[in-house]
Amino acid sequence: MKLDRLIGIITTLQQKGKVTAPYLAEKFEVSKRTISRDIEALCLAGIPIVTEQGAGGGISIMEGFSIDTTVFTEEELRSVFVGLKSLDSVSKDSKSALLTEKIGGVIPTTENMLIDLSSFYKEALSYKIELLKKAIDDRRRVTFRYYYEKGEEDKLIEPALVIFKWSSWYILGFCPDRDDFRMYKLTRLWELSVTDEEFTPRDIPAEKMSFSGAVEDNIMVSALYDASEKFRLVDEYGPYSFTVTEDGRLRAEFGFRSEKSALQWFFGFGGNVEILSPESFKQVYLTELRRALKIYENT
Repeated sequence: MKLDRLIGIITTLQQKGKVTAPYLAEKFEVSKRTISRDIEALCLAGIPIVTEQGAGGGISIMEGFSIDTTVFTEEELRSVFVGLKSLDSVSKDSKSALLTEKIGGVIPTTENMLIDLSSFYKEALSYKIELLKKAIDDRRRVTFRYYYEKGEEDKLIEPALVIFKWSSWYILGFCPDRDDFRMYKLTRLWELSVTDEEFTPRDIPAEKMSFSGAVEDNIMVSALYDASEKFRLVDEYGPYSFTVTEDGRLRAEFGFRSEKSALQWFFGFGGNVEILSPESFKQVYLTELRRALKIYENT
């Protein structure tokens, strides 16, 4: 992440006094152009960076400037540490260990929270996240194979933002073919590659940053669930998502993106659910049940 790298550059300059741009580029695994942009960003932020050309030159911080970590309380440091440890779960390098090294090991050792952002395929996920972060920093387009419900397609996008949302990882990027920003789920994204094509970052529209349009309820289904399924409704939608009927069953109405996602939801309840409406989806559900039954009748 750019913020991590900027902090890392400041810390490196404080520790070593003076370094070269190639040294920083190699240390943080980015291009020299990226380092130049980082130095400009630090100067704009008020950090007194000094650059000297020629033999013996390099990049340094103006003498007398330093960061005082004592401005952070113990609780603030613990919160930062927990956040960085959550990133450790999807990173190849330990961000929390780097922070501990930077501020002299004053992180509180007592932890009361653990956040794991990885999944059962952590290695592939970490690789994708690191590659996308680098592509964003270097302003390089990426290509990948994307799998939809109705098929698959090769994509080329300008990556803008790596997102953790709805318990999954996504990349938000500008798709030239669609002339718009799109979100892509990393579990459906494979054969990821960074191209040599550079791009100029675009402003992300405010409505795209709200992510509200990424998941739309295109079909609303009302149903009665057996009381034994209460935990599933609470787990997915909360304890106030249903009403209890006179016979003890649970009545609820939920939205789904498509008929397929709705079918997958209701099939998981077996005989413990009765679909009430709409009638059109009820007939689709019955058709799928009959098709499944026919498969087993012929075996």
